[in-house]
Amino acid sequence: QVQLVESGGGLVQAGDSLRLACAASGRTFTTMGWFRQAPGKEREFVAAITWVGSTSYAESVKGRFTISRDNGRNTVYLQMNSLNVEDTAVYYCAAGPSLTLAASEYSDWGQGAQVTVTA
Repeated sequence: QVQLVESGGGLVQAGDSLRLACAASGRTFTTMGWFRQAPGKEREFVAAITWVGSTSYAESVKGRFTISRDNGRNTVYLQMNSLNVEDTAVYYCAAGPSLTLAASEYSDWGQGAQVTVTA
């Protein structure tokens, strides 16, 4: 059974850093990504990474967030620096076959990790 387990969410102040992790089991995936959904907003793409290390970032997080993966442990990470209130959302990890920004192309999803940033 495929399972994605997220960890590392929490409540922080603006300017702080946080690191999310997502461990996948059951199979390996070509691409792992992160999406987020803020209150009253649609789910949006954050970042993604392929098996060989190619990455893609949303414009809003470039220079602040870094995605990485440990292929041996089948785990993807999201290092979030210089957090601001607008980053507050539920963060979901996802797995799919290619590097894409489209949520519909990801086949497996975690249950989400809450990240709350206060001013």
